[in-house]
Amino acid sequence: MTYKLIALDLDGTLLNKNKSISAENVKWIRAAGRAGMKITLATGRPISDVTSIVEQLEIDCPLVINNGSEVWHAPGDLHSRRELSPHSVAKLFELLESNREELDFWAHTVGGRINRSNVPADVTTAQWLQFAIRSSDPEQLRTVRERIVSWKMFEISNSHVTNMECNAPGVTKASGLLEVCSIIGIEMSQVIAIGDSLNDIPMIRAAGLGVAMGNAQEPVKQAADRIAPTNLEDGVAKVIEQVLLS
Repeated sequence: MTYKLIALDLDGTLLNKNKSISAENVKWIRAAGRAGMKITLATGRPISDVTSIVEQLEIDCPLVINNGSEVWHAPGDLHSRRELSPHSVAKLFELLESNREELDFWAHTVGGRINRSNVPADVTTAQWLQFAIRSSDPEQLRTVRERIVSWKMFEISNSHVTNMECNAPGVTKASGLLEVCSIIGIEMSQVIAIGDSLNDIPMIRAAGLGVAMGNAQEPVKQAADRIAPTNLEDGVAKVIEQVLLS
């Protein structure tokens, strides 16, 4: 199989503990580019967080943002957007209010980040892209997740074991990556997808080569075709090196 696109998660995958990209990862990403492969980012972060990374890596491929809620041709050039329904977000706020002491949250909207300090007076007026609930109590988080799953209003994943992330139904990194493939004219079988958290599982399963980081959550490893070294061991670079030299 000739791979033509590498899709990279950020936190826990491409980024190290300092939230930066190692020189080794940069070296092999650029080597992949010289070999004719494209690089994209597939992240739960908003577009404002990835602009500097796009510039650093000289990425010239559409981007999967907010777990697939948005696909951007490039920062400043939106291709598509899938928002959460205002009614579903209002239900989340009702749940949070009844568990105010146990739960925290953050969210991404078209207008920017939302947390407890800047909740709109009328939450139905914002354009919600992604909503995450966070708790340091695993049992509390499990109970809340089960309740929200029962509503059947969201695509639910996580980017860390202490949170759960809600996107619109059917919206995943895989759905976003499929749009990217359509734009650049390749098949998902020609994609290498690398990640570490539950929000990466759909694209890891859908890609031609799905890779879990050595630090990935166990369900991610079970879904993957290959396990890489950890993000602190330049796992992304090691995967690219193996592919280019094989």
